[in-house]
Amino acid sequence: MTIEQRLAQLEDTVRLLADEREITRLVTAYGPLVDSGDAEAVAALWTPDGTYDVDGLFMHGRDDIVAMVRSDAHQGLIARGCTHLQGAVHANVHGDEAIAASHSLLVVAGDKGFRVIRATAHHWRFVRTDAGWKVARRTSRALDGNPDAHHLLNAGAHGTDIGDRRLP
Repeated sequence: MTIEQRLAQLEDTVRLLADEREITRLVTAYGPLVDSGDAEAVAALWTPDGTYDVDGLFMHGRDDIVAMVRSDAHQGLIARGCTHLQGAVHANVHGDEAIAASHSLLVVAGDKGFRVIRATAHHWRFVRTDAGWKVARRTSRALDGNPDAHHLLNAGAHGTDIGDRRLP
């Protein structure tokens, strides 16, 4: 292997690591931003026409995401005390697109301390933009025995795009 080939291989590796790091930071920013009620910053994680599909709530575009964060339901979670705790992200980068899988826990404060009220599977599709990586689509389902949740994790871990179809 020539020095030029080795340098090109090293550059490719550094680029992949930087991409994976940026994608991980994007996912892990969601919890602190949504738990602090920063609706615009949450929405800015997505592309302008990005989608967020979570168990019966389908959001298309940043305005829908802002509305979700500002909703009475979400503001009630914040007022009670909550954390959207994001797990590790398994990202598969392919050029200017990436597919990932992750888990999260929604923990809320109560009279007897904190309790987990939801465990969720996430399938992510990211695109590289002029402003860096952004979420193009996030599909989430509760890990309550729902086979769709297992499908999301498996597809994301294998880097398989689930397409734009809505899951039940």
